[in-house]
Amino acid sequence: MRILVIGSGGREHALVWKLRQSKRVEHVYCAPGNGGISELAECAPVAADDIPALLNFARTQRIDLSVPGPELPLTLGIVDEFERHGLKIFGPSRAAAQLEGSKAFTKELLRRCHIPTGFFGAFSDADEALRYVHEVGAPIVVKADGLAAGKGVIICPTVAEAEEAVTEIMRGRIFGEAGDRVVIEEFLEGEEVSFMAITDGQTVLPLASSQDHKRVGDGDTGPNTGGMGAYSPAPVVTAALHERIMREIMQPVVRGMRERGIVYKGVLYAGLMIHNGIPKVLEFNARFGDPECQALLVRLKSDLVDTIEAAVGGSLKDITVQWDHRASACVVLAAEGYPGHYEKGRPIRGLDDVRQLTDVVVFHAGTAKHNRDYVTNGGRVLGVTALGNDIAAAVAEAYGAIEQISWDGMHYRHDIGRRALQ
Repeated sequence: MRILVIGSGGREHALVWKLRQSKRVEHVYCAPGNGGISELAECAPVAADDIPALLNFARTQRIDLSVPGPELPLTLGIVDEFERHGLKIFGPSRAAAQLEGSKAFTKELLRRCHIPTGFFGAFSDADEALRYVHEVGAPIVVKADGLAAGKGVIICPTVAEAEEAVTEIMRGRIFGEAGDRVVIEEFLEGEEVSFMAITDGQTVLPLASSQDHKRVGDGDTGPNTGGMGAYSPAPVVTAALHERIMREIMQPVVRGMRERGIVYKGVLYAGLMIHNGIPKVLEFNARFGDPECQALLVRLKSDLVDTIEAAVGGSLKDITVQWDHRASACVVLAAEGYPGHYEKGRPIRGLDDVRQLTDVVVFHAGTAKHNRDYVTNGGRVLGVTALGNDIAAAVAEAYGAIEQISWDGMHYRHDIGRRALQ
């Protein structure tokens, strides 16, 4: 098979790494890819959101299966366009990807399907949004309705902070068009969990549990990021809670979409808050989480190609997946200044030393290759991912590897896995 992975981050590096392990795969392309991905796949200089160019590339190179990594091409309708030309592609249609593309759409769906979530209001008018803030009080969460690269969520402990958030999003346009509409919702307390499944629109196949660390600083301080680290499994997801999440959330949302004429195929990622053993939905994503994908794929023992093809073809009921019994941890190494302004082009040292480690894989997110050397080329630069007999061992292995890597201004969290270790 000839496979095209679309995207340029750590998630896409992990997908390329795993898909290449299939005996069925002859050649892997990645568009546009990054420095690290270029060692495993043939990178094509095509942007992940340039649907016509991606379609032309897939047809010209006779691609058998395409796998988009990020959310943007999905919400732009890449699946619809590829399928219209008879090409096999893994992911939700444009209509189905609204689960991530519009928080208001998702909240309304959850309400209609009686899926547990916090109270909310959705507003296109800033004055109405501000009135709602005063009506419900604080603490509260203000979200840009559209895609904001994982950064469009502002937690507001006070009414004044919520007013400022609404004003900055809707009038200050800090998230651009994503802030044309805002969702204001209940602040849910508890422990946040990433619960991912693969579905063909009928069968929902759960993946191993995982947890992400969104805030930039230790102890969950500082602004939200795209994710500073993850681990799998998540001890908070007990067998009983797993079954409840499937019964009350994952299966009902796929069924609810289908009842509205939308067949959801691809990865279904629920961001959940667990409080006193009760799960509630914070949000849905229409693709693998990043960096949760890295933590999951190093544990996946089954052939990912088989699972993806079954999801695309509607035969997922015939698939079972096997997982490494060991735990995993991924620690993101970021550029100085991230998630704000950061510089690019800083030389990365120590990667050759880490290659010698048995249970560690370094996934590249924001790197470029200059001659034989790697330099930083993004905010999240590397995802150091390790396996261990338990989460403590996996975390220790990852941090041990990090001691060998450096560049000017490198920063990372020192407490990945802290909830599990507590």
